[in-house]
Amino acid sequence: MESKRPLSPHIQIYRWHISSLVSISHRITGIINILAITLVCVWVSWLILGEPKYDLINFFFNSFLGKFVAIGLAWSFSFQILSEIRHIIMDMGYGYELRTTRITGLMVIFGSLILTILFYLIGKNFL
Repeated sequence: MESKRPLSPHIQIYRWHISSLVSISHRITGIINILAITLVCVWVSWLILGEPKYDLINFFFNSFLGKFVAIGLAWSFSFQILSEIRHIIMDMGYGYELRTTRITGLMVIFGSLILTILFYLIGKNFL
């Protein structure tokens, strides 16, 4: 027997919102950050093994891929922190209005980009 009830909107017709983008990105960056922390622990443990491992890690971080990974992780952690602050505020019962969710979502997105640029400039001793 077929139901006459309407189906849920499919992803192909669903209109994306800032909140859904931030929510999905928050989950993805959470997974990336767990993997990154594990990788950092491995790198630090390699440093105990002596100078050859240090040279390998140094070579990696001086390569284009290493710099891309470092900047990407800076963005990932920045995004995660700002998104968590947004979630804490919403858990306290504030910021559920549509306009406020759009503004705070954009603040998370652009704030994480700005923080990443600041971290890069600080790392290069420009600030």
